[in-house]
Amino acid sequence: MPATLDYQLACDDQPVPSALVVQEWLNTIFVQQQLISGEVTIRIVESSEGQALNHAYRQKDSATNVLSFPFEAPEGITMDFLGDIVICAEVVNREAETQHKTRDAHWAHMVVHGVLHLLGFDHTNEVDAEQMEALEVEILNTLGIDDPYTDRQ
Repeated sequence: MPATLDYQLACDDQPVPSALVVQEWLNTIFVQQQLISGEVTIRIVESSEGQALNHAYRQKDSATNVLSFPFEAPEGITMDFLGDIVICAEVVNREAETQHKTRDAHWAHMVVHGVLHLLGFDHTNEVDAEQMEALEVEILNTLGIDDPYTDRQ
């Protein structure tokens, strides 16, 4: 198995996908991106932890759906660890409902989005955003999930 998942549940009162389902999504991303191996930590958090992290790292005083923290190994050290992804369960579940998406489809999108950030993709400008979104759509399609951006026009 190319992808190693450290799945941390720090959220008690929200429905979240199982570690097995998240592992399947992660494996699909690794295959699509032609990654031989790697480890990712995905931590599912309450709004309070999501807000604290978003404030500390992005200076935004609210919880957000997903945060990614790519790992940069010290010089001379080689590791298969890609980094950490933090997903706020309450925000993702609320977004799924308000955007009229299935919960699993939106969760899969957040995992794909987070992993692509760990791999160096970003959406800070229009060209990068289009490239990242196209990859997201391609990976989600492989998972049998519709384009999450179809109703953005």
